[in-house]
Amino acid sequence: MLAQMEEAGNLLELTADAKVILENPERILFVSIPVRMDSGEIQVFEGYRVQHSTIRGPAKGGVRYSKDLNLEEVKALAAWMSIKTSVVNIPLGGGKGGVKVDTSHLSDAELERLTRGYVQAIAPIIGPRKDVPAPDMYTNQRIMGWMADEFSRLQGETTFGVVTGKPLEIGGSVGRDAATAQGGIYILERYLEKVGREVQTAVVQGFGNVGGHMARLLHEKGIRVLAVSDVGGGVFSEKGIDIPGAYCALKEHGTVSKMAGGKQISNEELLSLSCDLLVLAALENQVRSDNVDAVCAQMIMELANGPITPEADKILAKRRIPVIPDILANAGGVTVSYFELVQNESNLYWSLNKVHRRLKIIMNNALDEVLENQRLCEESSEKLKKKIASGEGYPVTLRQSAFVTALKRIERAMKFRGRI
Repeated sequence: MLAQMEEAGNLLELTADAKVILENPERILFVSIPVRMDSGEIQVFEGYRVQHSTIRGPAKGGVRYSKDLNLEEVKALAAWMSIKTSVVNIPLGGGKGGVKVDTSHLSDAELERLTRGYVQAIAPIIGPRKDVPAPDMYTNQRIMGWMADEFSRLQGETTFGVVTGKPLEIGGSVGRDAATAQGGIYILERYLEKVGREVQTAVVQGFGNVGGHMARLLHEKGIRVLAVSDVGGGVFSEKGIDIPGAYCALKEHGTVSKMAGGKQISNEELLSLSCDLLVLAALENQVRSDNVDAVCAQMIMELANGPITPEADKILAKRRIPVIPDILANAGGVTVSYFELVQNESNLYWSLNKVHRRLKIIMNNALDEVLENQRLCEESSEKLKKKIASGEGYPVTLRQSAFVTALKRIERAMKFRGRI
């Protein structure tokens, strides 16, 4: 995270004051959560809530439950959220939180008690105008429902806007379940239109909520999805995957790799398939320096957070393989979360058509500005021009330009609020 910010800061000539502020989160809360287990014993879990920046609005970011969770990860994710909300120009900052726990070892009752305990611990620093959590790894709309209920109980009034990603029955927004993929489609269509490219074939790594919806949307637009995968492996078909069939296989067997009418492949094999578009919608660090040379896609879209390592990112840039970065490509999720917050606070709810219409406008505007800043950065840097001409350097990437776009807005907000 800091390395990416440094690169963009150099292109932007970010002021030293803004840089030193953004290198440090505004607030870090460490909490201990005692939970009465079903056995009767008390077990104490550790949790965090990090607010990286609230200079442009309330902090916004998910809550993840993971046995491998650590503070450095949460700090980085909170900072990325500040960048992401700024890229798409919604009036929010960045936050992240979570609990160090293996949820597979908890009963439903234990999971609910843990969630309510976490809310009790972080309640002083969250709220619709302070910090608005959302679902993330191993959390979902049911858990968000418990969080909203517990916070409302503590406040003595219904406060659905404290979290987003809730069930529709208690203040959720239509379109939120597929928002990340839908936003990705809008970004893809706008990018292809702007640069004059076409996508006829695609490969999708990850078939969860994001990857599954993305594969479906690509399929509906007539793009041949050659392969899909999940934690159980992948499946490939030169004729194109039957996406409804993949959903059936997932429901019946727990993995898309066992669907009929395709060849089983590993995730590593999937990454090396020749295609127009590779969609990374699984986990972080999937494309690395040790496997990036095998990538044969003409372009890549990151719908997962951090699926390409910084080292691999540079190699792809030198190979002139464009990457639509996570902070832009998957920002549809936080954008519709913002819509949910707006609807909660106004107590007026929108149709799916209105959600999609407003999402498309925001995503298109964000892509346009990132492309414009990419052009301006390349034109203004004589040093970069010389490196590219000599073959030593590579053009400004969309990731660098997205960071520049976000940091410009954050720095301006700091100046107007008198912080720098």
